[in-house]
Order: sequence, then C-alpha cells, then structure tokens
Amino acid sequence: MTDSPFDSFIVLAEMRTGSNFLEANINEFATLRCLGEAYNPSFIGHPNQSELFGYSQEQREADPLGLLAAMKAQCDGLPGFRFFHDHDPRVLEHCLADRRCAKVVLTRNPLESYISLRIANQTGQWKLTNVKHQRQAKVHFEARRFEEHLDRVQAFQVEVMHALQVSGQTAFYIDYEDIQEVEVLNGLARFLGTEERIEALSKKLKKQNPEPVSAKVDNPEEMEAALARLDRFNLSRTPNFEPRRGPSVPGFHAAQEAGLLYMPVKGGPEARVLDWLGRAGGGVTGGFTQKTLRQWRRRHPGHRSFTVLRHPVARAHAAFCAEVLGEERAGFRDQLARGYKLPLPEEAPGPDYDLAAHRAAFLGFLGFVKKNLSGQTGMRVDPAWASQVAVLQGYAQLATPDVVLREERLAEGVAWLAAELGIEAPALAEDAEAAPFALADIYDEETEAATREAYPRDYLTFGFGDWQG
Repeated sequence: MTDSPFDSFIVLAEMRTGSNFLEANINEFATLRCLGEAYNPSFIGHPNQSELFGYSQEQREADPLGLLAAMKAQCDGLPGFRFFHDHDPRVLEHCLADRRCAKVVLTRNPLESYISLRIANQTGQWKLTNVKHQRQAKVHFEARRFEEHLDRVQAFQVEVMHALQVSGQTAFYIDYEDIQEVEVLNGLARFLGTEERIEALSKKLKKQNPEPVSAKVDNPEEMEAALARLDRFNLSRTPNFEPRRGPSVPGFHAAQEAGLLYMPVKGGPEARVLDWLGRAGGGVTGGFTQKTLRQWRRRHPGHRSFTVLRHPVARAHAAFCAEVLGEERAGFRDQLARGYKLPLPEEAPGPDYDLAAHRAAFLGFLGFVKKNLSGQTGMRVDPAWASQVAVLQGYAQLATPDVVLREERLAEGVAWLAAELGIEAPALAEDAEAAPFALADIYDEETEAATREAYPRDYLTFGFGDWQG
C-alpha cells in the first residue's frame, strides 16, 4: 500500500443499500479494513460497540477528526468506514475535501432500499448470517414516506456529487448488484491502491429478502399506482442555467433618518420607490459595502429591509425600453441586431418607429432573454433582465429582505412599512417611466407566452398570472 494515493477511504451509502455486504467483502482483502459505521450517532463502528481505537462515543463527539487520525495511525491496512446522510457532518465535510481520502459511492434502487428498510424495522433483523434464522414480513407501502426517503437519498447524493465536482475529484461508484461480482470488487481494490486480489465473495452474510418488491408489500396495486404518479425523471422541473448572482450590496439604498433599507430589483419601479423612500426617510443614502451595511444595521435597531417584484411582462418591457432603446445604447442595439437578428432600429426610436415595429422588437428581445438566461449566448446576463428569482437568491447570500412587495399593491405595501417603523407615509408618486409606446398597446397572448418562456422560474416561484395592465 506504500504507493497508494490514499491514506483512508469513506463508503458513502445509505441504510439497506448493501453496505454490510460491501464491508464484508472489502475486509476479505488483507490490506484493506472497513471499520463499520464509525460515526453512527447511536454507536461507534458496529451495534453494541462503544469504543474504537481508544475513542469512546463521547470522545468521538468532542474530537471526530481525532478518531480518524487514530484509524490512520493504528490500523493494519488502509482504513475506511461507512457513512450515511445522518452521520457526523463535520467528518463528511473534512473527508469530501481531503484528496487523500478515497470516496466509494454505494447506491441501490431507492424503492428496494426503502422496502428493505421497512422490513428490517419490522423484524429487527439487520444482518443475516444463517438462512435458518431468517425473519420474513410484508410491509405496507406508503407513498408519502417513500417520497421522503427518496428526497433524503437524492439530497445526499447531490451534496456528494457537487463537492466532488467543485474540488475536481472522482469517486468509485458501485451499485448494490455490483457487489456480487468479484471482478468489480477487485477493481475497487485497484482504485484504493492495493495490488491484492480475491478469488471469491465473502460467505459471512446472506441476502435477506430475495423476493421481488411486489411480493414484499401487502398492497402491491396501491404501490404501483403511487409510483406511476411520481415524476421519476423530474420532468416538471424548470431547468436553470442562469448564472448565480451576488448580493449586489452597492445597489442597496437606505433612508437617512429611518431604519428602512431598499434592496432593488433592477427593471422594477426603482425610481418611484427611491422617491418615496427619500420623502419618508429624510433623504436616501447608498453606495454600501458589506462592512458599511453592517454598521448601518447596528445604528438602526428594528430596521426593515424590503424589495419590490414587478410582473415579468412589465419588467421585461421596462428593461427593453431603457437598456435597448435608450439613446446611449446604439452599440448594444447593433450587437443584438447583428448577432441575434433582432429587428431593432439603428438609432433611438424616431418618427419611423411605429407600434408594429415596437411589438416586433420587443418579441425579439424576449427571445434573446430566453436564450441569454439559458446560457445560450455569449453575453453576460444584465441585472435589468435577470430573473427576479436569481436576484433574490443573490441577496440571500447576505440577507433576505424582510418584506417582498408587489408593484400592483405598492402603495399599500409602503404604507404598511412606514406604520411598522412609526413614520409618516407620503403618497406614492405615479409611474413616470418613459417608453415609445405603452405596454398595453402591444400586449397580447403572444407577448405573454413569450415572457413565460423567458421567465418560467419567476412565474412558478412567485405565482404570477397574466399581466393585467
């Protein structure tokens, strides 16, 4: 083992995935030693075991990495252990980041592992070494409990996969069925850095429930119907290729004389809100850094932060008018026209730019936004048309707003905020955003449908209906 790139290994699995059988076969190699569930909250290593390499459960809790160091120092052979999603997260974080720790990912059909887990819980039999002692039972399939099991399994697998991706590592993936093949187990040994090979599988453990899944439940028809309703391939998921955004702290604005912090969503009614904020709070200050924002918050105990959502159609139209049709945006218009075949005027809209041209240009812009947010263009995603979901997720890296208002009820929302802080609420100014033509003049089913295609996550997350004008 002197040439091994690893000094330990971790078997990332779940209950009833065959981890006991995998451990038994790993331990058939004299140069490898799997030490059970070393970080199980209920025991240390194996049931009824209270100590491992001089560490009690209490000592392990106080110093989990100390136990890992003791394994490496005292174990005869390459040490490893089995780890499930509910084991010590401190150890998972350390091992996933440690390139000297080999990752072995064990999986099993989640329905089979769920039914096996239910049977083991009912019979109390977690291992079988002699078929004469086999305990059999049928269980009742419950769709809700299975979906919860599936969510836990998938969340853990995604966490592991993401950690390996960002650190540029790989794992040895092995399925429940693969453990039956000596060649696969010898391949695992090669991955772990040993030249040792075995000729046969361990005979210590026996398969507990070899029957098909339908024979292990007392309601197979109900189970089949429930599984048919599950979206196994997550077909309803809205794909998201939009780049993640930062919290954009410099764009925040605070009232000078009140504890009000506005976290604007670009493309929204920013001018109206800033006007109101200045009149309600004795002026507006901005240009924050994370440090100065923390200082402002400390000076204003009881402060309230807020943002305002705008209907995606209205927001996209505002962004289009300001960021594409503006007088100083000729270069950007040229990029869109040449690169993405958008029917845009060369100059800012003039007498020849009519309603039909405006509608066609806006529809073209919505098509571009759809591609831009999906990572299909070479242009960065501008905050003015980034999805509102992405903007709020960026804010959440620092702090989420206390209140998320909607533009259509903005007057009521800001009045409520003022009442919360005990300050007078001035009237909200009328919307004075400039546009060559009003959105109402070009809005129809086609523009609504194009916006929904560009912003599916905003519609789904915030429950927007059709634009009402």
